Amino acid sequence: MNHAPLDDTTRTISWVSYVLHLVVAVSAVVPGAQMGPLLLIVAWVMDLVKRGDVLDWEASHFSYRIRTVIWAAVLYAVTLPLWLLFVLPGWVAWVAISIWFLYRIVLGMVRLNAQRPMGD
Repeated sequence: MNHAPLDDTTRTISWVSYVLHLVVAVSAVVPGAQMGPLLLIVAWVMDLVKRGDVLDWEASHFSYRIRTVIWAAVLYAVTLPLWLLFVLPGWVAWVAISIWFLYRIVLGMVRLNAQRPMGD
């Protein structure tokens, strides 16, 4: 299925958002990476604001990133007590969540590059 190409502005916003998400996913397992949550919030707000400006298959990428951030936040919050009670299980849980997050971001980048929607 052929899709209309992204306009330059939307493409730039999508790539910047995906790169910010990628940095967050990688930094989540690096000790002392305090910028991760801030970058994630910036990317998430950017996606929320610009989501209404895109149509068709492009919109699926914005919704996909927004859902990914919400699920990751819930998963990190649910496993936070493991950090407080037992450091190793907390670290293992967050590494697993980060790998899942990284997989979703890389998948989104690959599909964006191929100009394909998420979910088909």
